[in-house]
Parts: sequence; C-alpha cells; structure tokens
Amino acid sequence: MRAISELMSLSGRTALITGGAGHIGSAIAEALAEAGATIALADRTLPELERSAAQLRRSASATVATFDVELADEASVRALPGRVAGQYGGLDVLVNCAAFVGTTQLEGWAVPFEQQLSAAWRAAFEVNVTAAFELVQQALPWLRRSGKGAVINVSSLYGVVGPDWRLYEGTTMGNPAAYGASKGALTQLTNWLATTLAPDVRVNAMSPGGVWRDQPAAFVERYTQRTPLRRMATEEDFKGVALFLASDLSSYVTGQNIVVDGGWCAW
Repeated sequence: MRAISELMSLSGRTALITGGAGHIGSAIAEALAEAGATIALADRTLPELERSAAQLRRSASATVATFDVELADEASVRALPGRVAGQYGGLDVLVNCAAFVGTTQLEGWAVPFEQQLSAAWRAAFEVNVTAAFELVQQALPWLRRSGKGAVINVSSLYGVVGPDWRLYEGTTMGNPAAYGASKGALTQLTNWLATTLAPDVRVNAMSPGGVWRDQPAAFVERYTQRTPLRRMATEEDFKGVALFLASDLSSYVTGQNIVVDGGWCAW
C-alpha cells in the first residue's frame, strides 16, 4: 500500500479554483498548492486575484497563474478550462468555489420572502449552478485524460437545511430563498455528475457552515450557541476536506457531500 504522503500528493496535477480571490477559494488553493499542485486561480476581480496569487506564491512556493472570468457570461465560462489547459498542458482538479451571495444593496435579495425578485433568483442560479455545469462540461476532456480527474463543488449548509430565522433577529442580514435553493441544486448536480462521469472522474461536494466574517455580535453569539462545536468556521477548517477530495486519499469516494459545519446538522 502507498504511504499517506503519497496518497495526499498532488504533484504533477493542475487544479483550477474559481472564486480564487475569495476567502474560502484562496484557502482551498493554498491546501492544494501545499500538496504540490499547480494552481490556476480564476475570479472576476483581477486586482484581488493577483493579491491572492502573490500570497499563495509566498506561503506555499506554488506555481500560480490567474485567469479572469465572468461566471454570469457563458462564453467566458466555457473558455476558461481551455485557457488553463492551454497554459499548463492539462487539467486534473476543478473546484467550483465561486458563488453568488448578493449584497444587502441588491434589489430583491436580502429582503423578506414576499419582496424577493425573480431577477435576483436567476442571477444566483446562473452563477451557483449553471456556471458549474458549464465548467465541468468544458473541462471534461482534460479531466478524463488525467486519469485522476476530480471535481469539488462548494455548496453550503443552506443547501442542506433551512435557515433558523431566530439567528437574524435585530440584524440587517438576510438569507434569500435563491441562495439555499441554488446551493441545494448544486449538491444534486454533484450526485448526477458523479454517477454520469464515473468511473473516469470523481465528483464530490463540500458544504461549509457559517464562516466568521465580523458579523453582528448578536448573530455570532446565537450561531455559536446553536453549533455543537461552539464556534463559527474559519477558512482553515476547509483545507483538509478540500485536499482529501482532490487527492487519492478519496480515490474510492464520489457522489458525496461533506458538510463542514461544526455539527450544525447533527441536532
């Protein structure tokens, strides 16, 4: 049998991470880079993307390239895997981490259900589900050729359970129907792809619970008390799961959704 160090090694493999300028995306990229992967970071905000890439080169001594992509634009999305493979000669791991989370300023988003708008709903599905579908479709020739092809879809706790509205009382925070529904759709797309692309490509999901982002103190206290491990997540909490799903550590795992939520769903 191979040693654990061999099973976890990503040496010689190329990983594309969308949402690479974000907190979770950059943490996942760091984990895969530390295991030896060549990293392709993709996002829509190039200055932030370049900062993430520079940090990654410093922290993990990684080979990193950046790629601009607009996930609401089908042509931009479909061109991305070919751009990465063209530069690196292949593509072995695809991490769909970019997500539409909206803002409180977006009309029809962080508002009561009766006021939520179809335009915001469609925007969430376009980025959170449709873009992942398109990226896997376009990346498939290289993932199959790899012999180690792996897809990781980053879903959410709220793709599994409904919101506990008591957490939000007295805050301006929202939890739109479109976010949970689109993340739930991404989890189901994971199942569909896993059975369809097997045995050539493994497809799994990871679903983060609440991540501390300097939310209102009342929300953080309620969330912490509601969580068995008594804290919100940090980016570091997702590194091990990402490496597990990307590497040969999980070579017999496909069609799974690993919920990284501090025990939230165990109640």
